[in-house]
Amino acid sequence: MSDQPVVLIAEELSPATLEELGPDFDVRHCDGADRASLLPALAEADALLVRSATAVDAEALAAAPRLKVVARAGVGLDNVDVRAATQSGVMVVNAPTSNIVSAAELAVALMLAAARHVSPAHAALRQGEWQRSRFTGTELFDKTVGIVGLGRIGVLVAHRLAAFGMRVIAYDPYVQAGRAAQLGVRLVDLATLLAESDFMSVHLPKTPETIGLIGDAELHAVRPHLVLVNAARGGIVDEQALYAALKEGRVGAAGLDVFAHEPCTDSPLFELDNVVATPHLGASTDEAQEKAGLAVARSVRLALSGELVPDAVNVQGGLIAEEVRPGIPLTEKLGRVFTALAGGVAQQVDVEVRGEITEHDVKVLELAALKGIFTDVVEEQVSYVNAPLLAAERGTAVRLVTQGEDPDHRNVIALRGTLSDGSRVSVSGTLVGIHQRERLVEVNGFDVDLEPTQHLAFFNYEDKPGMVGTVGGILGAAGVNIAGMQVSRDSKGGLALVALSVDSAIPAEVLLEIEDAIDAVSVRAADLD
Repeated sequence: MSDQPVVLIAEELSPATLEELGPDFDVRHCDGADRASLLPALAEADALLVRSATAVDAEALAAAPRLKVVARAGVGLDNVDVRAATQSGVMVVNAPTSNIVSAAELAVALMLAAARHVSPAHAALRQGEWQRSRFTGTELFDKTVGIVGLGRIGVLVAHRLAAFGMRVIAYDPYVQAGRAAQLGVRLVDLATLLAESDFMSVHLPKTPETIGLIGDAELHAVRPHLVLVNAARGGIVDEQALYAALKEGRVGAAGLDVFAHEPCTDSPLFELDNVVATPHLGASTDEAQEKAGLAVARSVRLALSGELVPDAVNVQGGLIAEEVRPGIPLTEKLGRVFTALAGGVAQQVDVEVRGEITEHDVKVLELAALKGIFTDVVEEQVSYVNAPLLAAERGTAVRLVTQGEDPDHRNVIALRGTLSDGSRVSVSGTLVGIHQRERLVEVNGFDVDLEPTQHLAFFNYEDKPGMVGTVGGILGAAGVNIAGMQVSRDSKGGLALVALSVDSAIPAEVLLEIEDAIDAVSVRAADLD
């Protein structure tokens, strides 16, 4: 077994991908399309990199007990069972922006080719026919183009077609009119777009709601000279309805890169001179392939170093602000300390975030807290992916609470929970100084100031003289060195807390000895190594 994390590359990726991974990993290769090659190779894999030929299903995931991340060097995830990966605690990442420029440029190319009859004119010329009058086309200038789906690719297409002097309208129920106006696009409903468009380009994801969105009824509502382009996903445009509309002269021309069933080499649409078609080439540029490989290599590095990955598709939280990132490992430690203090699983946990960082999205801190809380509770690997599932399975309700200011700290993160017997547990931490040093600042209502090192212990007892010396004496006799100590109490003669950081784990029998010696109300140890 390798000492380095094993990265299994199951399909051909760009040389730049391997360079980006660097020397920190044991990079191995296999043929992902060959199950007899793939499944044994997965046994030691910490990360799996694929494109579209490798089926990452429940069987493959079961063969990979060490797997932490599956990275698909592309946009779609049709070949990855995301749900099964999530249940296995495996992060799934892709490269969502790697091909957007290539896809947008192909859509424009198809539009131009269809408008100017490039494909049939080229075929005629190859057959020795010079027929200029037969292939008279139409300009894009001063025409109206309707963009169906104003996402990242749709926006790029809109920008490029505006440069041709086109009027751009768009249909997208999830985009605000003000946002569209900033882009120089007039937002309309689908019926208006169908009625006004001279050209139309589809840029929607394939979902149950979008399949067949442009069907027979819609193609009866368009202008007869319409040039329709679909370089998004097959099935959004009903191919049978499109064929009928083209044959009957209700649609002028079409440019297609995608089809309902792929690979598609036999379609009645291919028989028509007013159709230009390509075999799903949207991402097929050297630049897009290299961007995809580089993006997933970076994501793998982040995932294997325990960080959250912005391109992870099955992790909540989204893009993480730089101001929030230092709080992630602290919050995970707070979760582990919380579990140690609780001695079990809480019914309710509030993740409270107070201070300046609440100006940013701090959802990731809720995930980090859950990951820490369950790391020492369950046998399986706990990740940012399956932590919410583990909480749900165990009946732990979690809530993220934010507040813009804290009276004592610039930023503070607190975990507060209720156990099944109604008792309460809490632990709080902050980051201090230029170097953002981690500190525990509160434990079960007691103020402390302690670095959360690998080995911690907490002793609650009635406040009376000699207790601290007793604890120190027992630990010294056991060969356990104290690195830091904090003593806090709720009132003179009331309950007191000793919080310790020590250089090695405290044996269970030593903890029992301390509990008896000081007549402790509670004794808890947290080992964070």
